[in-house]
Amino acid sequence: MTNSLYYAVVNSFSVPQVRGQTEFYPSALEKGIRSEQALKLALAEMYVQGVSTRKVSAIVEELCGASVSSTHVSDFAKRLDAELQKWRERPLSRCPYLIFDARYEKVRHDGQLRDCALLIALGITPEGQRVILGVSVGLSEAEAHWRNFFQSLVQRGLCGVTFIVSDDHPGMAAARQAVFGSVPWQRCQFHLQQNAQAYVPRLDQRAEVARAIRSVFEASSRAAAEARLKEIVTHYSKNAPKLACWMEENLPQGFTVFALPVSHQKRLHLQCARTRQHGTQTPHPR
Repeated sequence: MTNSLYYAVVNSFSVPQVRGQTEFYPSALEKGIRSEQALKLALAEMYVQGVSTRKVSAIVEELCGASVSSTHVSDFAKRLDAELQKWRERPLSRCPYLIFDARYEKVRHDGQLRDCALLIALGITPEGQRVILGVSVGLSEAEAHWRNFFQSLVQRGLCGVTFIVSDDHPGMAAARQAVFGSVPWQRCQFHLQQNAQAYVPRLDQRAEVARAIRSVFEASSRAAAEARLKEIVTHYSKNAPKLACWMEENLPQGFTVFALPVSHQKRLHLQCARTRQHGTQTPHPR
């Protein structure tokens, strides 16, 4: 819906006049304004999701009987940009637990559609609230991109970090050591399970290996986890020696969580996997 069409529709309504101090405003007109705002947000969302202007115009014409120009779509998207920028620059405070992850999305860059890394920082506040602290888009997961992202979080006031979970990507690892070098780190258990599959010699063993690794991470203590790891390493040392060697060397990187209070450990197991799910509550990291 173009602005001219919208104002023509709105101005076609006569607002009833009343005498005295009585206030009146037609609720239907207010609903119309809200609907128009919702439509603009929907247009902006379609644009952000990569829907072409031609398709956006066709959808609006089908729904409303009027088309929109590419200029209007861009204007609507700018409203989202302003809101997102405010969110990205909002002040931060103490956040004991951090989870870093990345995913790849198709992004327009220099007129081309490219696969870019979306860097994500998720935090657990002292009240146990799980919140997205920030996101950043980079052409890759190179150290420079992660380092700039981490430094931006600190500049916004992030402090009190006592525990970090992430995968072992070299770029992230170097940046983490530079910015959060003294903070205990745990390699993401979810990623460890995924990485292990590359060393499984037969497809029919994958589910079995996944269960074995989970049994290590679900142990009641670090000592129990180390004992269980020793068992499965022995079990696979003959039939899958590369897998056994890899597990013995890498799985202990997922044991740092056992140093945390027991009430926190359960929800931090496989935490990177859970960042992809909805939900906001986690144990209080006090």
